Amino acid sequence: MPKRQSPIQSEMLQGTLDMMVLKILLLGPAHGHTIAHAIEHGSDDVLQVEHGSLYPALHRLEDRGWVASFWGTSENNRRAKYYRLTPLGRNQLTAQTKRWEQLVRAIGRVLRPAED
Repeated sequence: MPKRQSPIQSEMLQGTLDMMVLKILLLGPAHGHTIAHAIEHGSDDVLQVEHGSLYPALHRLEDRGWVASFWGTSENNRRAKYYRLTPLGRNQLTAQTKRWEQLVRAIGRVLRPAED
């Protein structure tokens, strides 16, 4: 039986997905499928974004005022919900990116301590 993620692991994964979504939307409005594809393509298909994770993240970001949504027409001429980054979301992306970079540096120091 698979172990459930601890709240800290779950929070970290949510925050990482949120940050990536905000980063993708920095480039301009996009619908869910495009966002998922951009994350997958940008990670050389290492990261696979499931709809069961992406759409709750988009709703969470919208509830926080970091993204706003509107209806439009997709490349396939279908009605699609698009998301755009808000000014508050842009500020949040900057803060999350700084925190992420700090975390990566800290983990790197633990994994590769300086040799004396």
